[in-house]
Amino acid sequence: MQLQFEARFTSIYRLRIPLPPFITDTQPHDLEMKATGWSTHPSENLKPNQISFEDGEAYIARKDIINIFTDGSKIEHGVGVAFCVLTNDIWAYQWSAKLNDNNTVFQAELTALHEAVIYASHLPNHNTSKIHVDNRASIMASSNSKSTNETARKIFKILLSNPRIKVSWVKGHAGNIGNEKADQLPKDATQHG
Repeated sequence: MQLQFEARFTSIYRLRIPLPPFITDTQPHDLEMKATGWSTHPSENLKPNQISFEDGEAYIARKDIINIFTDGSKIEHGVGVAFCVLTNDIWAYQWSAKLNDNNTVFQAELTALHEAVIYASHLPNHNTSKIHVDNRASIMASSNSKSTNETARKIFKILLSNPRIKVSWVKGHAGNIGNEKADQLPKDATQHG
């Protein structure tokens, strides 16, 4: 009986047939499709200084850099994403949204990074932006030109065309004021939309 169920589920998944509502309400187009191949030509790479896995807290004090902090969160109330912008010790902008309850934390982290990269790409060309992310997996996926995640590929392409945007890992829950604010915003979004 168990083998029949697994075989049926596998064939339904491979054929992208919608599952009956008594099993789940997820439709095939709601599933994240995996991308294949390179997202760009193999000779195109991010600049060596665009991605950093060292704690980026040192950049926060610099006045010539626009600091953007991102976070995604999944709690009992739902899934939320957010980013906030710190410029010259002033909170210049913040954005947050509530995602579908079925989204994962990884999807939330990538969504927050994607929105922050889009925001940074629209800033004047003379501004250098440093996006601080407390999730190493989302940075690794976004800096890999052969990532199978479509959102990570979009981030990679934006970073490729905007070398003034830097992405840096920052240690989470370590008292960093920007990361703490970015950590609270998605939690608020899950409750207030």
